[in-house]
Amino acid sequence: MRILFLGDVVGRSGRNAIQTQLAQLRQEWRLDFVVVNAENATSGMGLSAAHARAILEAGADVITLGDHAFDQKDMLGFIASEPRVLRPLNYAKSAPGAGARVFEATQGRKVLVTQALGQVFMKRAFDDPFSALDGVLRQYPMGGQIQASLVDMHCEATSEKMAMGHFCDGRASIVVGTHTHVPTADAMILPGGTAYLSDAGMCGDYHSVIGMEKTEPLRRFITGMPKDRFTPAAGEATLSGLYIETDDKTGKATRVEMVRQGGALKSSGPTF
Repeated sequence: MRILFLGDVVGRSGRNAIQTQLAQLRQEWRLDFVVVNAENATSGMGLSAAHARAILEAGADVITLGDHAFDQKDMLGFIASEPRVLRPLNYAKSAPGAGARVFEATQGRKVLVTQALGQVFMKRAFDDPFSALDGVLRQYPMGGQIQASLVDMHCEATSEKMAMGHFCDGRASIVVGTHTHVPTADAMILPGGTAYLSDAGMCGDYHSVIGMEKTEPLRRFITGMPKDRFTPAAGEATLSGLYIETDDKTGKATRVEMVRQGGALKSSGPTF
């Protein structure tokens, strides 16, 4: 199966890149399944129902969120009625929506998608992501009733992401990190057959401070004093993420490549 994961969509620039490029990538790369993290797609903080619909219509099969899952209040109601949007598995137990679901890809194949929030350096304490994911991966083992599985590990610390990669090795097809908006260069297939990347980066304008227009973040770093709100940078976005091929029988990854399409970081994608 050919799977594409795209990192945190930031603001209008990131949304525009998804809406103008994703359909073409699906066709050119003959993609079977696409997952997009979009927790910063609306004004850089959260995801609105309207923007979620636009990203799904552009070609995403599933949207994952993160610690800003419900910053846009209409997501509280929307996620309850739209199964293709996932909030973190270890979020508050009273939160609407789900943190793991099985979806259908091309040719009727089944893909498990789940997301967990890390605990290290995060602003609030979340439930243990390892035990939360353990239960889901035990329920849906690779080579069983699903053909592939993807874990979006949304957290700050690369050490926590790497630990999750090894924890899931041989139990999930893909473990990919999100949240920092900075792409890493460590894409690999772990010994047990799990494709891994510490952070997918963002779908946003990289002439920025992690997707935000530079002036206000620089002011705060230099003076320690806020003046204005952060606003997403509006230049051309780079689509950043991970391309993975998996074996339908075993669920193991057979190929993994970083994706950098357009904008400041334009470099590569899969070649066939």
